[in-house]
Amino acid sequence: MRALLVEDDPLIGDGIKTALEREGYAVDWFCEGRPALDAMDAEPFSVMVLDLGLPDIDGLTVLEQARQRGALPILILTARDAIEARIKGLDAGADDYVLKPFDLQELLARLRVIMRRAAGRASSAIHLGELTIDETGHQVIWRGQSVQLSRREFALLVELSRQPGMVLSRPRLESLLYGWGEELESNALEVHVHHLRKKLDKAMITTVRGIGYRLNTDHLKAPYP
Repeated sequence: MRALLVEDDPLIGDGIKTALEREGYAVDWFCEGRPALDAMDAEPFSVMVLDLGLPDIDGLTVLEQARQRGALPILILTARDAIEARIKGLDAGADDYVLKPFDLQELLARLRVIMRRAAGRASSAIHLGELTIDETGHQVIWRGQSVQLSRREFALLVELSRQPGMVLSRPRLESLLYGWGEELESNALEVHVHHLRKKLDKAMITTVRGIGYRLNTDHLKAPYP
């Protein structure tokens, strides 16, 4: 999961970035709107957290231009508590908003809601055969047993599970797991896949040579002793 954070306040931005990273997100943080829009053109993101009071261009302008780029879930942060301002933000394409000051846990919960909504799910849990992933509790159950995963192993499994049976390219998976400025070894993705296969099942993730990886849905639905 990769989050685009647009917030010019260093204390607020650092707090949100830290909280998101603890939740398993790779975070790209920008203090201005134009660089954030450039990042959207260059990289895939799972969600955007957008402050309206930016130093270069108004956050509503960023929101409108982001909406022209696609259906990315967007949560607004704002100190503008007037009803008219909130209505304007929602009408411009925001999925939700949080008023400053805010509680970080509420912010994280609202992000989970808009991401579930974008994926067409009502629950925080993903159920695929004998595999259950609870995104809220960061828990994985495979064939009745709890499995402990690292932050990036969990994030990789979630990304593959959101599009079961679909091949996700190596560059896309790497970009969703690692933000700009994070050191990425050439075999990092293969290592995460290896660990998932070892902890879950070697047949769960299929390698599509020269392209990427996919979650083997037929194997997930197969009965087990």
